[in-house]
Amino acid sequence: MAIGVTSAAAETDAPNIENGKVGPPTRRANRERRSREHLQRDYPASPYIFTTERRGPLTDSALRKIVARAGVEAKLGFPTHPHMLRHACGFKLANEGHDTRAIQHYLGHRNIQHTVRYTEMAPERFRGFWKD
Repeated sequence: MAIGVTSAAAETDAPNIENGKVGPPTRRANRERRSREHLQRDYPASPYIFTTERRGPLTDSALRKIVARAGVEAKLGFPTHPHMLRHACGFKLANEGHDTRAIQHYLGHRNIQHTVRYTEMAPERFRGFWKD
């Protein structure tokens, strides 16, 4: 975002924010300032990625309960746990046709055999290899 002073703003010493958005500069700047203040108030800086309503760190127990409740709400019919999200990520990447080595590095697997399980379950990846 570029901050400059236009001829009209130079008379009032007010900076004009020029970022290609539509609308009068002063109203746009006020709207952006209010939005920024709202975000800073509702989401203050925190060293934690996942926080509780009281802004403390989310415990592993709380995360397990959240994922378990989500599984019940989704009526999956089996107990769910956070590690399932990691597996879902691996299967999704494999089904989209991503390279097995790339998935291995993304998931942090040392052994490729731990990653191959995702590609074995994605037979669609291999359709069209041979034209009969």
